[in-house]
Amino acid sequence: MAQVGRFNKLEVIKEVDFGVYLDGGELDSILLPQRYVPEDCEVGDWIDVFLYFDSEDLLIATTEKPRVEVGRCEMLKVIDINNAGAFMDWGLPKDLLVPYSEQLKPMEVGYSYVVYAFHDQDSDRIAASTRLQDYLAEESVWVKPRQAVDLLIAGRTDLGYKAVINDQYLGLIFRDDAFRPLKVGERLPGFIKSIRSDGKIDLVISQGTLQGDHDLGEQIIERLRASDGVSTLTDKSQPDEIYRAFKVSKKKYKQALGSLYKSKRILLSAEKIQLVD
Repeated sequence: MAQVGRFNKLEVIKEVDFGVYLDGGELDSILLPQRYVPEDCEVGDWIDVFLYFDSEDLLIATTEKPRVEVGRCEMLKVIDINNAGAFMDWGLPKDLLVPYSEQLKPMEVGYSYVVYAFHDQDSDRIAASTRLQDYLAEESVWVKPRQAVDLLIAGRTDLGYKAVINDQYLGLIFRDDAFRPLKVGERLPGFIKSIRSDGKIDLVISQGTLQGDHDLGEQIIERLRASDGVSTLTDKSQPDEIYRAFKVSKKKYKQALGSLYKSKRILLSAEKIQLVD
């Protein structure tokens, strides 16, 4: 069955002057306007199209790619507000509505927000929501520790950052596990750090943290051996320099250096660290 708000591969069943009609199955025939019809298109051809409702609330097909599909999250900009709600630019002629009831906080024109797109079955329209917790699970069902995941930074908290996991879950990146400032709307790979007793998901953006401080210490030793036993990357270095080299926070790096120093494997000064033979 064809899905509203998603890309579908549909068969051309009729040609008309203003486009072609596609077989939408239970959704009946669906118009693909002439401006989107591929050259040399014929009845019987199959076309990848996105299904949405036009300005007259009629189901229509397009070959244009929207910025978000139903069932997924994306950061979009508000371009208008009226008595129905906020309207966001999602790359199609008809803007995407966020009804007031779906706004976690009042939205403002010119600002961007991470939203979840959904097909409202009651009103039969595509809409979006900033109330991510109403659509995404906050407790683990299928994910497990150390699993690689795709993340979308959805917001900041006192503890760190909220993140959307694989468009299915919400998790938390503690500030110390972020290693660098993260931007709302940023997409990046990450890992499941742990599943709490209440099922909530903690995340990390570096696999190095999952391997522990011992492995980080060995990485530092290997780097020293490769650079004639000396490095200027000390516990006084800038956090972004440390992150570029080892993909960890300055705090984690300092802890690893401290362990290596206590075990007498390195000499440590403000200007350099040196491998002990």
